[in-house]
Amino acid sequence: MTTDARDVRPGTADAGPSARLRPLFAPRGVVVVGASRDSSKLGAVMARSLSAFPGPVAGVNPRDVAPDERRYAAVADAADALGVPLDLAVLCVPAAASAGALTAAAAGGVRAALVCAGGYAEAGGPGIGYQRDLVDAARRSEVVLLGPNTSGFIAPARGLTASFVPGVGAVPAGSVAVVAASGGVNHALAFMLAEAGIGVSLAVGLGNAVDVTAADVLTYLLDDPATRAVALHVESVADGPALASAVEALCARVPVVALVVGRNDVADFARSHTGALATSWRVTRAALRQAGAVVVDDERALVDAVTALSLIRLPAASRPGVAVVTAQAGPGLLHADGLAGTGVHVPTLAGDTRDRLSALLPALTYQANPVDTGRPGETFPGVLAAVAADPAIDVVSVYALAEPDSLDLPAAFAAAGSMAALVATGGPATEVAAIRDALLPLGIPTLSSPAALTTAVTALVHDAQARARAAGRLRQPSTPAESDPRVRDALARTEFDEDAAKALLGILGIGTLARAACDSRDEAHAALIALGGPVVVKLLDAAVVHKSDISGVHLGIRDPAELDRALDALHAAGAQRFLVEKQAGPGIDLIVGATRDPVFGPVVLVGLGGVLAEALADVATAPAPLFASEAAELLDELVGRALLDGFRGGPFVDRGAVGRILAVLGDLLVADGRLESVEINPLRITADGILALDAVVSFEEVP
Repeated sequence: MTTDARDVRPGTADAGPSARLRPLFAPRGVVVVGASRDSSKLGAVMARSLSAFPGPVAGVNPRDVAPDERRYAAVADAADALGVPLDLAVLCVPAAASAGALTAAAAGGVRAALVCAGGYAEAGGPGIGYQRDLVDAARRSEVVLLGPNTSGFIAPARGLTASFVPGVGAVPAGSVAVVAASGGVNHALAFMLAEAGIGVSLAVGLGNAVDVTAADVLTYLLDDPATRAVALHVESVADGPALASAVEALCARVPVVALVVGRNDVADFARSHTGALATSWRVTRAALRQAGAVVVDDERALVDAVTALSLIRLPAASRPGVAVVTAQAGPGLLHADGLAGTGVHVPTLAGDTRDRLSALLPALTYQANPVDTGRPGETFPGVLAAVAADPAIDVVSVYALAEPDSLDLPAAFAAAGSMAALVATGGPATEVAAIRDALLPLGIPTLSSPAALTTAVTALVHDAQARARAAGRLRQPSTPAESDPRVRDALARTEFDEDAAKALLGILGIGTLARAACDSRDEAHAALIALGGPVVVKLLDAAVVHKSDISGVHLGIRDPAELDRALDALHAAGAQRFLVEKQAGPGIDLIVGATRDPVFGPVVLVGLGGVLAEALADVATAPAPLFASEAAELLDELVGRALLDGFRGGPFVDRGAVGRILAVLGDLLVADGRLESVEINPLRITADGILALDAVVSFEEVP
């Protein structure tokens, strides 16, 4: 006989990761603690929401016992009276009383609790203590705890509406799970998915997430066959590796689309610019993308993406081919333009395909891809079939207005045969809904606009590419940081000035210019003679990171007189030691570095160097370790990437070489947990090669 996972006590060795949350999301019975006759009270609202649950629902209120109304003095009394275990307790009591209420509920057999009320740590003051007591009570009782400070969750297929939001019980069962940091966002997305005709399998608002986290819910969804796509909303992350690991595991089964809040999180500049530019928003997005998630910018894009991915998942591919078929040229052009902006591959159709299309379409229509059908008619199914059969095409994207007199779109797809396809349409709401409902059984998602269609297609492509990258990822090779004793010896010191930092870079195979560290004016003059002009003269002090801010850098020094003037200025700025270095030629400047994110650990960053790094924050980042090829792809994420490819006669950036530098810097932080950051700013791409013009190595401060 197999054991029902619901009978496994959470917290025991036998409880698997998904079994732990079953008493919460798949309870045998539910009890509302704090039930009330007053219809305006939270307890009464929750009881009404739970009225559709097919299992037993009871209330507990020791001051108002009414067994005929299923209201009892204690959870144990309710369970005895109903003869069914009450796995889930919905606590509708003040924050100050919640710890005691949870302990009492656990004594009555409850194994999971939902705490919707606020007034906990988010409120500050006494709420911090209330939350601590609640968490302690849950741990002692081995009760799974969702919340507090959330509007709850819904599991429509189970008839379970554990939410105080009016109307959310009408959200239909579907194939998309919502995992949201905010209860309000959770419900907003659920309503949007209902409007899109998709529905939800589970929709969870985490609230303060003192116990059940996003990673926990994602792990639970691994075993949920009803879920075919996941919409993930992230505000903050307590355990980055746990979240990334859960996303990676789930993406192997179903697609995950993530929306990360905090684009405008701008921290004060830290010891290195790398640490300041790698904001939590940017790093979280990068970590989720590396784990396999599709990352979007807003809630509308989130819904459009999961709408498509819940019905279609393309095979893993590094460059899936998309065909655009349009019944109206203008909207089709908007869509094609949008795809071009996201880098989606829209290949020219094969000659045989174009021959087939020429026999089906008017001569003046464009048929190479995009395919403009002109006024759609009876040949539309043939057009769809011809395009889908092209060997370069993985998915067909269609825009067609709702015109029943000219085109029966569902019938056209049915006649064309099975294919991976998406549709966007516009028209009267009833006609659009009818088209959508007829296409759903064919596995074809329907979007509302050319922009939404672009978002959906891009999501399909990014998901396929993510799985291709995951399939090609092998064990990380050993790195110089792990195997080279020179690196270990260099890192034995805990303070690095620029000369020491560049010596470390040289060991790692990163190019630097000829230089001399000088303790006196005489040594500086000797260095000028040895190096020849022009040289750069800098203040050399490990405690001064941003030397240019205090006039600590002087360029174009060619003779002894210019050197003396520069040394005088540096002395006035407090310099005791100097770095005399050969001056680099012109080129393209990048900032590259690795820093230790407090949540996700080591990450690498690349962006346009100099003041552009600060002014535009045009940077890309990814968690380390990563392969050089993966790091090189970060350059393609930069808005200013055109500058890297010979813009106006400038140098071409060797992306592979930059990728190797990024990978090595990331490996350095992975290998040595004391390092806080390693930054090269600028890394100059010149006709003579790639050169580190300035370098900063920082260690974590020990309290």
